[in-house]
Amino acid sequence: MWLGLQRGYLTDWTTQVWVKTSGRKTDLKSCPWLQGPIAKPTGIGNMFFESFAQEQGLEARPGAGLIRNFAALAGPQFKAEEVAPEVRNFYEHTADYDLDAWSEWHGFFRPFGRLLAVFFSHRLQQLNVPLSSLDTSHGVSSRIVDLVDPHSGEVRYTGWVRQLLGNQNVLYAGSYSTCTVPQFRGVCVKVVFPLPNGNAVVIMYPESGRDGSLSLTSAGVGFGSPGFYFTVRSGEQIWAKYVPAMRETIRVYPDLDAQIRADHVLRFGGLTFLRLHYRLRIQSHRLTANCR
Repeated sequence: MWLGLQRGYLTDWTTQVWVKTSGRKTDLKSCPWLQGPIAKPTGIGNMFFESFAQEQGLEARPGAGLIRNFAALAGPQFKAEEVAPEVRNFYEHTADYDLDAWSEWHGFFRPFGRLLAVFFSHRLQQLNVPLSSLDTSHGVSSRIVDLVDPHSGEVRYTGWVRQLLGNQNVLYAGSYSTCTVPQFRGVCVKVVFPLPNGNAVVIMYPESGRDGSLSLTSAGVGFGSPGFYFTVRSGEQIWAKYVPAMRETIRVYPDLDAQIRADHVLRFGGLTFLRLHYRLRIQSHRLTANCR
């Protein structure tokens, strides 16, 4: 049910009311780690960042990587020198990679995944998490978009858009950056998924492994910690709901033949409800150039 351009669809508006009534009312000056792109009630889609750039007076340009300075991820459990060069190269030159994806839903949660797709994901063209491996059988496209201030040349946002080629549904359209939060000593990775009148913010702390891997975890002790936030915004006013039950871990590690693997595990209330596995392959012409 459509409620108008301000509130959008009933299902989206109901979620926004829940965030406003159960979350914390604050502003971006007090909580700068919650800053990120928000979407109109009409949806997101494959070209969101180009449209958002135009609205904000920014320029959308092809980008290179998710994190321009990997060493900036300083923290108590992260040492850049322990991470394999292949993993670092992926984060700094993400656009050079093709990706394949597989998904595995826990049987108990599979109906929830279908409801999410029916009521939100397909309509909004955002967070279309594969319900089966058939959804990704035709491949996944991947592109990086930098949103640049035309006057200063500063990159304001770096967007990563992944789309399922078989059905053209947007898997993820997210903004990637680094940030600090009050309840963690160190630099975190921040991913912002635009949603109608707000967004979902996932803040993950990094850990380097002796095997050359990088692990990112969204878990904390409460508001102001790494973790998962739903937000609703009106101007500089923001309502934020910290969801401690929602936790994610992403482990990225090197494999053979210039490939990178990633295991993405999502949990709710301590129960694993979804596993995603990615194979990240450097494009053949990039690999040939690097070998010269």
